[in-house]
Amino acid sequence: MKLKITFLTLAFLVTSAIFSQNTYVFLGSYNKDKNAEAIQVYQLDTLKGKLTKVTSAKNVINPSYLTISPNGKYVYACTETKTPNDGNVSSFEFNPQNKTLTFLNKQRSGGENPVYVSVHKSGKWLVNANYTEGSVSVHPLLENGKIDSLAQNFQYTDGSVHKERQTRSHVHSAVFSPQNDYLFLPDLGADKIRCYRFDTKLKQPLVETKNPFTKTDLEAGPRHFTFHPNQKFGYCIEEMAGAISVYQYDNGTLDKIQRINTHPDKITGGFESSDIHISPDGKFLYATNRGKENNIAIFSIDENGLLKNIGYHSTLGKHPRVFALDESGKFLVATNVNSGNVVVFKRNEKTGLLKKTGNEIKMENVSCVQVKRI
Repeated sequence: MKLKITFLTLAFLVTSAIFSQNTYVFLGSYNKDKNAEAIQVYQLDTLKGKLTKVTSAKNVINPSYLTISPNGKYVYACTETKTPNDGNVSSFEFNPQNKTLTFLNKQRSGGENPVYVSVHKSGKWLVNANYTEGSVSVHPLLENGKIDSLAQNFQYTDGSVHKERQTRSHVHSAVFSPQNDYLFLPDLGADKIRCYRFDTKLKQPLVETKNPFTKTDLEAGPRHFTFHPNQKFGYCIEEMAGAISVYQYDNGTLDKIQRINTHPDKITGGFESSDIHISPDGKFLYATNRGKENNIAIFSIDENGLLKNIGYHSTLGKHPRVFALDESGKFLVATNVNSGNVVVFKRNEKTGLLKKTGNEIKMENVSCVQVKRI
């Protein structure tokens, strides 16, 4: 009996050690300098939460948002963001064995100030959202990881009621549905969540639908969007209103069932809500607040998809623009732009609460993070 327990324990430790060496953290930044390490890659020890630097990439401007290909071989970035009359999407090859991140190519993003990029689960399509000009673009991806020339681009001009921030469309993210057959585009400037059907059999895969958008509350400023693991619910964080709207999801349609604040009731203005993610087990939702709050709002999720606030945790920095959960759900990695630090938190899988762990990384103007087990 003792021998059996020892063997099982050893097998568990070996498996855990293997996984702890195969999880990587990818960081982008508003570096503004080609000589800076604009993209940095770290290995995440999923036993202790420690980050160890693996490699980096220079000669790229403002890689403000990143995504990783499904096979883990390629990194795609919004580059030349916040650069007047410019904007690109760039590709890099990541080789964990050789510890290299190699630039492959770049293409015009189809609009100024690209802020979000996603890869279709097939690994054959790249979509990006352009904030300043309010547009979405689609590029085919080649087998070698390079980005092909622009296949499709939709520009929007409609705005909403805020006289300064909503004079025109500002698409802030591009998120595939759980089955990757629809694409959702939260538009901060128009108070809409736009929607297209995504048909991979077409050379121009974005297809207009009968219901091209879902209207949000006025001056909501929809920003980022995520789906529940059970595929029945969608959650949109609203930057300007400091709120989350919960939707029942079915085959490309969204029906709102709840709206809840990301902040305590005593806070009545100056909202800068930013990112939103759900734990892999579907039990907890996390949302970041910038501005005066600089924290992570934590919510439990009931069986009907509804949220209940259970607490807040400081990100231990200023302006947490983007955060990420690792695939095991054990860790949350937060990036703080203004204070230039990256913090790893251990997540209590039973309570959903967070606790700082591992080591803190300094990276000037760090703007985003992705975590991928490869």
